[in-house]
This record gives sequence, C-alpha cells and structure tokens, in this order.
Amino acid sequence: MTTTVDKSSPLQKPQLISTDQPPLKKQRTVSDLNQVDQLKQLTTVVADTGDVNAIKKFSPQDATTNPSLIYKAAVMPEYASIVDDAVAYGKGDLSLTMDKLAVAFGTEISKIVPGYVSTEVDARLSFDTEGTINKARDLIKMYDEVGVSKDRILIKIAATWEGVQAAKELEKEGITCNLTLIFSIAQAIACAEVGCTLISPFVGRIMDWHKKAKGVDGFAPTEDPGVMSVTAIYNYYKKYDYNTIVMGASFRNKEEILELAGCDRLTISPALLQELTNASSNVQQKLDASKAVNMDILKIDMTESTFRWMMNEDAMATEKLAEGIRGFAADIVKLENIVKTKISAKF
Repeated sequence: MTTTVDKSSPLQKPQLISTDQPPLKKQRTVSDLNQVDQLKQLTTVVADTGDVNAIKKFSPQDATTNPSLIYKAAVMPEYASIVDDAVAYGKGDLSLTMDKLAVAFGTEISKIVPGYVSTEVDARLSFDTEGTINKARDLIKMYDEVGVSKDRILIKIAATWEGVQAAKELEKEGITCNLTLIFSIAQAIACAEVGCTLISPFVGRIMDWHKKAKGVDGFAPTEDPGVMSVTAIYNYYKKYDYNTIVMGASFRNKEEILELAGCDRLTISPALLQELTNASSNVQQKLDASKAVNMDILKIDMTESTFRWMMNEDAMATEKLAEGIRGFAADIVKLENIVKTKISAKF
C-alpha cells in the first residue's frame, strides 16, 4: 500500500492515507464503437434482406423484404426446405404457394428480430385498391395461422394513389402498412395523411436517376439528391407532427446512410451493414426533429388531383416508381417459375 502523511492540521496526529485506488473499469466511448453501433444510438437499424442468416449476424430491430430479396433467398440452397414446405402447403395452387412462401420467410425472420417484419403484396396489384386490400388480409391470416401476430407485420405496398387508398382501409382494420417506392414528397404526404404506419423513401435510386440525367459520377453526401429527398420528407413530417415513421431505404454507399443519421429508421443491406461494422469514425446526428419544428415549410393539402399533378411534374419520381413496380413484378415472375417447376414435380 502506498501512503502519504496528512499534515493539514497541527492539532492532529499525522495520518496515513492510502493512495491505492481500485482499478477503474474502462468505459466504452463513441470512438470505441463501430459505425453500426453508433448509428443504433441515433436511429433504428433495419436489415434489408430475405437472408435469415445475414439478419442473425447484425441483430437489427426490424427487417424488410421485397420480391427481389425473396427471390435471391429462395434460390439459396440453405432455404430450399422453406420453398418445399410452401409448395406442399399450396397443393398445386400457385398464388397460394407464393403467398405462403413470403409468409414463411417472414415467419423465420420474426423469430430473429424483435420488431417489425415487412412483407410485400404482389407488385402487379399496385393499381388495384381492392386487390391489394384482399391480398393483405390473406397474408395476415396466414401469419395468424402460424402464431405471428399482425402487430409484428408491416404489409408493404407500392405508393401509388391506389396503394395509398388500400393502406388507408387496412390501417383502419389494424393492419399496419409500409408504403414503399417513395420518390417524392407528394407520395410521402399522401401516406401520412391516411395514417400509414411507415414509409420507405428510396435514396440510391433517386441518386441513380440524377447521375444519369446530369452525366456525373456521383454527388457529395450533403448534395446527394436521394439524401436531400429523405431529409425533406423527414422535416415535413416532424414540422407537422405526423406519426408515420420515415425509414430511408435503397442505399448505394454508407455515406448516404451516415448523412441520414437521426432518421426514424434506416433499412440497410447486409453488405453495407458490414462496411459500417468495419468502420469506427464518429457518426454525427444529421436529422433532428426538434429543429424541424421551427423550419419554414409550406403545408400541402394532398388530394388525388394534387397527387397526380405533382407526380406528373416530377419526371424522376414518375419514372422510378414505374420502374420499381416493373422490377418487383419481374422478380415475382422469376420466383413463380421456380415454384411452378417444383409444383409440377410434386403434383
């Protein structure tokens, strides 16, 4: 023991004072955390994949899927049993088998993440309000059959006017919705005004369009058109106190993600989650609801005619929405062809 003599008072005998201290436990600082862990302190991190094993690796709060991601997962050997079980369930009915396949992947994912799992309706119903409503009800019923509560599921719908109206009805029934393929403030406002639970505004696809249109190789993160679009939507929602969750999606690089730190949620691919895991530079909050409240932002009353006109005037949003729907529909057809082969072999 190391000691010193306390001579502070001449009336007292000198005292031996220990200078030994128990070793302090090292506290983890922000600089000790990788960028995923830092990001989780500012926003809810969501895994954008149908790969169950990848989701396990990164421990996200939620997970999102779409037809393209389900197709990629369905052709992986480790998930062959999920496809085979869906085929057996469908008993030769292609539509039923496809729905069961989406629900089967969602069910497996729900065992890993504690929050929402997004399951998308058939993109070919994007302009069919009643068809979308009926498909959503079917999917929720299938989840209920396997013991997954509807409050764990977000029904993912393309944000056409018809899709927004379908979500309006479904939300009234207690079926929560994720409106996807958001490329414009018009879509975002329409979704908020009908009470959608969550929207997925796309970042990378907006950047893709502007890169091609302007003939450039890329943008600085603060000038990225996709980042600017999501930022504008986030600020509008917070300014006017909408409860709809803003979940940035479709990222091309980790810089886009970091520029939206503070957004309600960010859904990120496994590849970009790995990049963020490998990096440890400080992550700063970029979006702040308390600041948005005081911003000068024009309120827009969203009617069908206003929606359609604003979309008409936005070439990027119109083109990317249509392209996104076509892409998801094409991947559904690819997946159907795989399922058809298995159905033919079994029945």
